[in-house]
Amino acid sequence: MAQQSLMNTYNRLSVSFESGEGAWLFDTDGNRYLDALSGIAVCGLGHSHPAITKAITEQASKLIHTSNLYRIPLQEQLGDRLTEIAGMDSVFFANSGAEANEAAIKIARKFGHAKEIESPAIIVMDGSFHGRTLATLSATGNRATQAGFEPLVSGFIRAPFNDANAVRSIAASNKNVVAILVEPIQGEAGIRIPDSEYLAELRDICDENDWLLMLDEVQTGNGRTGRYFAYQHTYIVPDVVTTAKGLGNGFPIGACLAKGRAAEVFMPGSHGSTFGGTPLACAVGLAVTETIMQENLCDRAAELGDRMLQGFKENLEGMPYIREVRGKGLMIAIELTEAGTELAVLAKVKGILLNITGGGKVIRLLPPLIMTDAEADLLVNTLCKLIKIYAADERSKPRK
Repeated sequence: MAQQSLMNTYNRLSVSFESGEGAWLFDTDGNRYLDALSGIAVCGLGHSHPAITKAITEQASKLIHTSNLYRIPLQEQLGDRLTEIAGMDSVFFANSGAEANEAAIKIARKFGHAKEIESPAIIVMDGSFHGRTLATLSATGNRATQAGFEPLVSGFIRAPFNDANAVRSIAASNKNVVAILVEPIQGEAGIRIPDSEYLAELRDICDENDWLLMLDEVQTGNGRTGRYFAYQHTYIVPDVVTTAKGLGNGFPIGACLAKGRAAEVFMPGSHGSTFGGTPLACAVGLAVTETIMQENLCDRAAELGDRMLQGFKENLEGMPYIREVRGKGLMIAIELTEAGTELAVLAKVKGILLNITGGGKVIRLLPPLIMTDAEADLLVNTLCKLIKIYAADERSKPRK
């Protein structure tokens, strides 16, 4: 099918999907694929989940949209559930992770102006990804993503990821900082997992300097890492946490949650969204959240992740072509010693959907939380065989 009417913003693979069930997608020719990407960490409950289908159809038959000029009971119910799970006080609903992060950035700036800081600054990390709006693009620590969109939004100070001492150095020299915005695990950069005490150190730095600690859990939230939010692997609680992706299982919804003083920053007129938190979106979000909690899918993600990580390590570690196998829950990375972008195409031929990120050297796996043991083993065995064949072919090629 011709794509001339679409802006050229993606290098799409030559496959179109017609239906899905559980961890599987079916293309227009009837071929099936094991979805190890989940729509980029979105479809945590897989495809055509009955609870999601029911929530969409029942709510769509009653009421889709009213606007935030009126109370929305389903929004209040989802807000109560999310703040309870997160240990937060209040929530603003948006339509995406980028919008949720925009809300967090605005909270930080308004918080700073309330402290009479004329040019409030936010510390962000090298390698980060926070979205593609101008503010979130500016916060993102990837020059290739920003190129061509200057002038960028000011007010962001960069620090190396997983380096609390670098943040302390900034604290000693810059009095305009009001917040830190950080991913607990960097997904787009290649599943970069920081030291176990990193978030706690950042929490201490924020407390010492009267800053807000803001966590971008757009990709890591909603059970992905083995807890509902990744920060719940630690004892800390952030001032702000954002999420999206898995919250709607494919239906657009984002959320910016806040606690304490951060929850009191916005007033009527401070922020808004025409479509944020519609009855339909919140019905879906409630169905997703309740399914994750009632079916213990956070624990399942941790269990599945350990199973797959062990399988990959047993099969791949020690290979010259493999730099590292790492993961947390169902965020798994196989880092190569050299670029392997062709592996996504080769995996598709073998019926596996995955993603290559981290400069083309990291195989990123984000399978659904509902994947069975047999499906997990199939993924591990198929991908390990493919990597070994690919690595052998690459070694046999003449070097220039």
